[in-house]
Amino acid sequence: MKIAMVASEANPLVKTGGLGDVVYSLGKELVKLGEEVVVVLPYYKAIKNKNIETERVASFFIHLSWRSQEALIYKTQIEGMTYYLVDNDSYFNRDRIYGYYDDGERFAFFTNACETLFLQVGFKPDVIHVHDWQVGMLPCLIKENGNRFYKNTYFVLTIHNYAFQGLLPQICLNDFYALPESLFESGKVRFKEQLSTLKSGIVYADKITTVSPNHRNELLTPEGSMGLDGVLRLREYDFCGFVNGIDTDEFNPETDPRIVNFNVKNHEEKKKENKRILLETVGLPNDTDAPVYGVVSRLTWQKGMDLIFAAIEVLARDGAKIVVLGSGEYESEQRLEELRSQYPNNLGIYIGYSDELAHKVYAGSDFFLMPSLFEPCGIGQMIAQRYGTLPIVREVGGLKDTVISYNRNNADVSTGFGFIYYDNQSIINTSLMALEVYQDKKLLNKLVENAMMVDNSWCNSAKNYQGLYHSFLKK
Repeated sequence: MKIAMVASEANPLVKTGGLGDVVYSLGKELVKLGEEVVVVLPYYKAIKNKNIETERVASFFIHLSWRSQEALIYKTQIEGMTYYLVDNDSYFNRDRIYGYYDDGERFAFFTNACETLFLQVGFKPDVIHVHDWQVGMLPCLIKENGNRFYKNTYFVLTIHNYAFQGLLPQICLNDFYALPESLFESGKVRFKEQLSTLKSGIVYADKITTVSPNHRNELLTPEGSMGLDGVLRLREYDFCGFVNGIDTDEFNPETDPRIVNFNVKNHEEKKKENKRILLETVGLPNDTDAPVYGVVSRLTWQKGMDLIFAAIEVLARDGAKIVVLGSGEYESEQRLEELRSQYPNNLGIYIGYSDELAHKVYAGSDFFLMPSLFEPCGIGQMIAQRYGTLPIVREVGGLKDTVISYNRNNADVSTGFGFIYYDNQSIINTSLMALEVYQDKKLLNKLVENAMMVDNSWCNSAKNYQGLYHSFLKK
């Protein structure tokens, strides 16, 4: 099949979060399964700065009401995929990827350009897979315009972050997309009395997916959907949840060049070496007998930072070491500094991001704190498992799908620790339970080996998506 991934970011060219990982890793895995995959992105300044080799293959003008802007199309080859890059200096020659007052217009230009691009480059997709609000209008645009080139093309929308719904003033429906007001009046694209590009994608896509089965169920409830549950329930039988994977080449404890390598057979000895290196790196006393709790995260309310602060105080008083890597909200960063001044021998922090240190945290920690308020999928817990670091998670979204929470009756299958309620006592109790397990080395090693044996690769997820795509051929 010919599959087109249309998104606002994708590794290895541009990435701000998990979306970039998913588009690249899923596409790469689909190529291994024999599919033909193209990826379409804006040609951002950040991509140009990489000085990759590209070829210009097309150019045309896009009209947004009275504005006429040229789209220059370039292509390059990466990991068996063709990347098409849509260039326009007015919209994409900027220092950041997102966060501008005219983001709605910028991605409307990109979406309109995608409709024309496939005709211009001669790629007739069987499936166009769009990701999140930035390109959510593409199925609507193509279907409403009725271009026969796309007669047998099907559309998949993946919702990665339901909090961003592409809300724009009603006038933008005609101004940016040249579509009639009747679509707004009928409710097809109207949400919260505005145009919603994400809702449009939900209505017009042939299938909708999100990034874990449990998150799919959450999105069908008023409490877990920020208002999208109504339209999603109308599409419930076309709505699937597939857990994301991780790049098992990058995150492989047997070959990772940033750590002392180990596998499921020698993890006990080698993880102790990694622990020593981690503690030295963050300036903590070299006490490798103490349990280490790691955090690699954006330091924001969504990631459960208030719960992490509560856990730090209790664990530090009990002699545990805690290593936190991340950046985010100023208040969270300052609170970590305060806690470090209180517990200088127990808390090591790095404000910012270091890929090198992140790998050391995964390899050198015993437990991984991830008590998110909400988490559509999450990859930190899966990386931690691969490195034999037991996740401590709140059982929400993809965290519930990917961590089998320990209790005294399921040691043969459990791969981490979980709790349900979002409160300080829940994370404290669960972290202390992990501390008890740490004292029982036979039990601890069993859980570590369970975690390391979990298959969190993209292979299974890609097969799910491949099955979804091929289901269209049966119609």
